[in-house]
Amino acid sequence: MQIVLISGLSGSGKSVVLKALEDYGYFAVDNLPAMLLPQLVEYLRDAGHRRVAVAVDVRSGASIAALPERIADTRKLVDDLRLIFLNARDDTLIARFSETRRRHPLASDEISLAEAIHHERAALEAIAEMGHNFDTSDMAPNTLRAWVKDFVGADPTAGLTLMFQSFGFKLGIPLDADLVFDVRCLPNPHYDPVLRPLTGCDAPVAEFLSQIPDVGRMAEDIRRFVADWLPSFVRDNRSYLTVAIGCTGGQHRSVYLAERLAREFRGQVRVLVRHRSIEQRKGGA
Repeated sequence: MQIVLISGLSGSGKSVVLKALEDYGYFAVDNLPAMLLPQLVEYLRDAGHRRVAVAVDVRSGASIAALPERIADTRKLVDDLRLIFLNARDDTLIARFSETRRRHPLASDEISLAEAIHHERAALEAIAEMGHNFDTSDMAPNTLRAWVKDFVGADPTAGLTLMFQSFGFKLGIPLDADLVFDVRCLPNPHYDPVLRPLTGCDAPVAEFLSQIPDVGRMAEDIRRFVADWLPSFVRDNRSYLTVAIGCTGGQHRSVYLAERLAREFRGQVRVLVRHRSIEQRKGGA
């Protein structure tokens, strides 16, 4: 039986994830009180359900503090339990609440929206550390659905999954990054009119960058660092490790290096590649 727990900040996309999993065939339960998680899972297991998605967040009230203990209890009942924690920048969350005119569950006449978000982060801090973080700040709903599909499709017996994520610094560092490498010091294809509209996935850009010695040195330095420390993350029982590689716009240098490094590690661990800036444009965000 596979259980996917969904938690995170209000306005970060939990309803999108829950609906996506329901579309993938999961039995979906929203706003479950944290204390009831083991009982629900046991009931659904006995009823024959094999894939279940459950959203648990601050709407549970004070019982959310018990979620880590309830997760430990639930792991004894199932073969595969995964926790997705959705995160986003404060300015993004405030904008989303303003656009939808929804009320934050912790907001009141005495507490502003910004203060409510701050309180929610503090209440969920321990839970955030337990799960795989998805930063949805600049992510279109379709991109989030695709990421979730990859996440639940990963083989839990395969050990750690290594994700290389490219991004542009002009939109900020991804909140879900475990390791961050800045490659803005490398020559930028953006200044070549022919290469400017292309990306690091395109052959002309890859050919241009592959001929630059400093690009090769940077790739090897990152490869060696990740390879040296990867066993430590495995021993720490990590399911996912996200290596974020950033350039100015997230279109050329970081994309090329993410793809190059992914090829280096395939065959050693399960590897995923994501390009935040490119996927954002495709999703219309």
